This record gives sequence, C-alpha cells and structure tokens, in this order.
Amino acid sequence: MSHRKPGRLFFANPGPTNIPDSILRAMDHATVDFMGGDFLEVYDDAVAGLKRILFTEGEVFLYTASGHGAWEATIQNLFSPGDHILMPDAGYFSRTWGTMARQYGLEVEMPGTDWRRGPDVARIAERLASDKFHNIKAVCIVHNETSTGVALSMPEVRAAIDATNHPALLLADTISSFGSFEVRMADWGIDAVVGGSQKGLMLPAGLAFTAVSTKALEAHQHAKLSRYYFDWTKMLARRHRSFVGTVPVGPFYGLRESIRLIEAEGIEQVWHRHHRLAEATRRAVSIWSGNQGVSFFCTDPKRRSDSVTAVKMPDGHDAEAVRKIAYDRFNVSLGAGLEPLGGQLFRIGHMGDLNEPMLLGTLGVVEMSLRLARVPLARGGVDAAIDYLATA
Repeated sequence: MSHRKPGRLFFANPGPTNIPDSILRAMDHATVDFMGGDFLEVYDDAVAGLKRILFTEGEVFLYTASGHGAWEATIQNLFSPGDHILMPDAGYFSRTWGTMARQYGLEVEMPGTDWRRGPDVARIAERLASDKFHNIKAVCIVHNETSTGVALSMPEVRAAIDATNHPALLLADTISSFGSFEVRMADWGIDAVVGGSQKGLMLPAGLAFTAVSTKALEAHQHAKLSRYYFDWTKMLARRHRSFVGTVPVGPFYGLRESIRLIEAEGIEQVWHRHHRLAEATRRAVSIWSGNQGVSFFCTDPKRRSDSVTAVKMPDGHDAEAVRKIAYDRFNVSLGAGLEPLGGQLFRIGHMGDLNEPMLLGTLGVVEMSLRLARVPLARGGVDAAIDYLATA
C-alpha cells in the first residue's frame, strides 16, 4: 500500500500544469444543453477571449483532443496528398509531427538541426529562395520545443519567408508558449497556430485548437486529404463553428475563467511573470553548472525558453535518478527527457499558475535531489534565484 505524501504535490512538469482553484470550481458544472442560450453565452465569451489573447480576429477551430489532435486536424485541413512541407527537426515534438505528416502522404522535408540550438533561420531562408517553383506549401515551426527548452523567434521566420517572396503558409506549434510568453498571431503573420488547454491556459488536457488566417482558410478550400470529424468546412456550418458532434461543455466554463484570470493579470504581465520565473531558474542552473555539474541543454542563451528549462546531466549520471528522488522523497514532479534524450536531462516547467514561492520550493528540491544523487554541482543555485527575484 502506498502512503500519502504530506502537503501538496509540487507539479513542475512542462505541462500539464497546475489548475487554479477557481478554474476547478468553474468546471464543476452539471451537464447542460450545448445548444441552450445560457451555454452559448459561455462558449462565445470563451472563444472571443481566446482570440483576444492570441491577437487574432480569424477563425479558431476547437477539438476534443490534445495538441497532437490539433496538429492532425491542421494537416488534414490544409494539405493534399503529395504536398511538400518544410519542418526543421528541432526536437522530439517537431520530429513527431513530421512523422504524422508523412503518415498522411505528405512529402516532409525535415532538415536536421542541432537540438541544443534549434533551427538556423538563415538556412530556412536559403531553402525557400532555392524553391523557384514554390513547391513548398508550408513552413512548420515549433515555437517552443518543449523537449529541449529551445524557443525560436517567429518574427524572424516570418521575415525569412517575406524576404524570399515565397507564398508558403507559416504554421506554428505554440502548445508550450501560448499563455506563457509572447504570441501575436496576426502581427507576426502566422497562418495557423496550434495550441492546447493544459499548459499556459491552466486547464486539464483534452481541449485543443487551431487558429487560422484568411490565407489558411483559402488553402483549406483546395485541400484534399480525407477528413470527417476534424473537417473545418463541416465545423463552419455549425452554430459553434467547431466540433462535428457533441460539444464538451465543462471545459468552456473553465476556459472562460482561465481567460478572466489572464486578462485580470494582463497578458503582458503574464509574459513578464513567466520571464522573471524563467530567469530565476536560469540563475540557479548557471550556479549549479560549476564544478563540472549540470548544464543548460539549450546552448544559446537568447533562445532559452521562458516556460521550460531543460537541464543536462554530466556524463555518467542519470536524470531519472534525480527525478525519482525529487518525486519519492519530496513530492516534486519534474519533466523527463523524451526520446532520444531519456536519462540525459530533466526539465523544470515554469509555466501557468505559478509564483515565486512555488518556484523556489521546486528549485530547492532540485538542488537537494542533485546532491542526494551525488551529481557534481556548485552549491548556491537557490540563493542566486532568490537574489534575482528580490531585486528584479
């Protein structure tokens, strides 16, 4: 029999994230008629709020799915068999979605990149410039690669496309960036944004979306991949402009409350809070890296994520041993390294409903767990985080 661990679980995974109590209470709702006027008001408010914090006035299609389902829907609705897409191999998730696209008969060009730095935007521009006949239909970018802690500048990618006058669509996976750090869909010229409920939006997993531009909707009219449940044309004909079938009512009470919390804080203040907490984490890791200790997986300081920090282990040490100590002894859940990075790193999630005490508790447990696992490190990482947060 397992014993109850005292206190609350410190959930420091890079998604799902902590769910605020007011969202839990909002979702604790009886079943209602999803065509009833009371629910339609909730639904419309939630979708309008989602558009506001995405900075778009375009269509948003919602699905009962995780982020993987949203990517599959996006592929089905924008492309035809044999279409050519450019998707840099930047980590576990970009590789996964490239594999998904191949399953649908797309020609996926996936140039290799250094996962510790992310894609070279200049190489993307060079490849587009060489595509004289415009065979490439889309450039697909993971804005924040959750598996590596590397974030890419979407405005730089947009500028690279514009500089070559290439008509390719720009698709962005914002699953672990949206609601955590800056995403401006319209201003950045993104044609399709894929997101999910379980990270910056602070909801349970199970609700996902694609926000699309007018250009993307036009491409949809010519797309010939088979689809039914995820068909945007069918969705547009329905009152909710999403869902082919039953609408899940509970998540929308939670989504409306999530939007209320974000807008009460202010979306730019949300971004600032995430940056402060991320920088505090980075200050801690910088100290720990002394004495030939742990290090940043992301080697480019300008690309280190504001929602997740991936911490690389020294040779000969297993990240899973550190995660096990943190969870079993101290009730702190850290993210694992995903294939092929299993055992090589652990990930500290600092996104969603999070504040300074919660982060400092997590960082304290990480430092203790590293010491207990006999991992080389320089002590004082938590002090460095405190010094930063006390003055920033």
